[in-house]
Order: sequence, then C-alpha cells, then structure tokens
Amino acid sequence: MRKVKLILEDGTVLEGKSFGYEKSVAGEVVFYTAMTGYPESLTDPSYTGQILVSTYPLIGNYGVPKDLTENGIHKHFESNKIHITGLIVSDYSVGFSHWNAMMSLGDWLKSQHIPGLYDIDTRLLTKILREKGSLLGKIEFEGEEIEFFDPNLVNLVAIASTDTVETYGTGELKIVMVDCGVKNNIIRCLINRNATVIRVPWDYDFTQMEYDGLFLTNGPGDPAMCDITVRHIKTAIEQEKPIMGICLGNQLLGLAAGAETYKLKYGHRSHNQPVLLKGTNRCFITSQNHGFAIADETLPEGWESLFINVNDNTNEGIRHKSKPFFSTQFHPEASSGPVDTEFLFDDFIESVKKNKSDK
Repeated sequence: MRKVKLILEDGTVLEGKSFGYEKSVAGEVVFYTAMTGYPESLTDPSYTGQILVSTYPLIGNYGVPKDLTENGIHKHFESNKIHITGLIVSDYSVGFSHWNAMMSLGDWLKSQHIPGLYDIDTRLLTKILREKGSLLGKIEFEGEEIEFFDPNLVNLVAIASTDTVETYGTGELKIVMVDCGVKNNIIRCLINRNATVIRVPWDYDFTQMEYDGLFLTNGPGDPAMCDITVRHIKTAIEQEKPIMGICLGNQLLGLAAGAETYKLKYGHRSHNQPVLLKGTNRCFITSQNHGFAIADETLPEGWESLFINVNDNTNEGIRHKSKPFFSTQFHPEASSGPVDTEFLFDDFIESVKKNKSDK
C-alpha cells in the first residue's frame, strides 16, 4: 500500500498509507464521530467537497452492502455515489465480514475514484481540527502535487442536486421536495407516510406547481449560494402551505424569513449531538452534518428558535409562531443513529393534512 501525505493549510503534515484510489485531491478537512454507518456517511451529499476524518479508529470491518433499490431509491446508501473527496482513518480493516457485504471499503473507494488513507493519527488530527476549526487540506501522492482548494467558494448545492424532476410513491399527499443534496431516507420517511414526493432541482421554480406541502432538504456548502432557492421559498411562504426543512433546508428557510447565517468553527458532524426543545427540558440525541448555522438573534418578528444545541447553544431549528412552517438543523431521518425525532415527519404530514382539508 503506497505511502501518501495529508497536508493541512496550517503546515501540519501526516504520512499514511493508501487503501483507496490513488490520486491527489484537495478539499475541506472535517471529522465525524460515528462508530458505524460509513456507507451512509460516504454517500451523504452534504459531504461534497470534504475530506472526511473518522474519529472511530477501526473502519471497514463490515465491508460495503449490496446495492439494492426500493421505491426507486437505494436501500443501503443515502445517494447513488460517494460524495466525499477523500477518507482518513486510523486503522483500516482489510478483511471484512457481514452477511450483506458485496465488497471491501477499499475496493468501493477505488471503483469510484476516491482516495483513502489509513495509519494516520486521527486523534491528533481531530484535536487540531477542534482547536483551529475546519481546515483546508490535500491528500498528495508522490509526484502529484496539487494546490489547496476551498469548496465553500463554489456552489456545492448545484453539484449535489438532481438535474431532473423525479417522482416517488403514490400517496394521497403531494409533497414538492427541493433537492439541495437530499438523503434517501428523507424520501423514504415521506412516502412511508402516504406521500407522493416530487423531487425538483435546487433552482427549479416550483411556485407554479400544485402541491400540498413543501420540503427543503439537506445539502452541502454555504446557503448564501442558493439565492434562487431562497427567492422561491419566499414566494412559498406567502402562499402559506406547510413547509418543513432539514439541515441546509433549515438555513434556507431562515434566509427566506429574513434571518442571517454564518459558518461554524468546525461544524456539527456526529451521531450524538444533544438538542433541546426550546422552552422545555426535553432533550433529544441527534445525528448532524453541517458547517453553517442560523444566527438566532437575526430571526424577524413572527419567527422563533425551535431547538438549540446543548453543547454550544447554536440554532437547531426554527418555526413560525402562527403559520405551518418549521425546520430542524439536525437529521430526524437518520438511520445510523437515534431515530427518536422521526416524529417530526408525522408533525409535518399532519399539518399538510389539516391545511388540505382547510382545518
């Protein structure tokens, strides 16, 4: 396995060994804390442009599951491809064992041209990222030098979004989903609740469509890049049909309402983030993946914070005080972590039903 270097913009150089595709890449280096769920994380479009560091030391021991589809979406992956730019782990398990595995993690990375490094001190690397925040970095093979690249300077949503209109399910409720880099389980959670999901590109003008509810998905990068989407959401707010957003969708709803967003120091990318329902002592353990947040103090009149992060008091969701609009910064559909906030899909569907029947 060929030696390769991880180089950070602060001058840190860590040497490891290659177990993926051998090409030099550059992006933003971030860490995540999941013990399991790497097939889901690697295919999460919210990681577009990022070099992902696993804080859990052993990765690859259960391989990669078979690529099956149900209702037109992949069963074991969050999208149809790997979205990370590169993967950094401490100990890569060359051997794997699982009844549903079709190949090793290394072979999967090679098949999709994604480099992977192991034998890296990920504890040290995570401490550096905690101290200094997310840093630009590059994976360099000998003789293949490249420049640093900041993915947040480009519109990552345009890369991660679909470019066609697609329909899933045959339910009674028609939900328009603005795809900014949607995770498959969000679609699954909606069609399991008697919805027909019409998935549209991030910049699609859905305001002229007939629908019962609007859903704003997760996605990568800076929400300020999605000014076209924000303009369409403003029109949807005036139409007063129920709206739910997740992750980037939370930030886009906030921008459409008139709030501001900002970049977090190192973001929240983990499966154990505690969030508090505002005004109560009710706390949920959530899965998250985002680098930006809404500035609570900029929320306009009529809007309020819905959830807050217990660790750093950042915004974790907003809602309108009298109209059926709400969103969460965390992922209530997450399947590799706790599912105790999936009831929020029920709340959304109930509001859609009430609005449709004029209640």
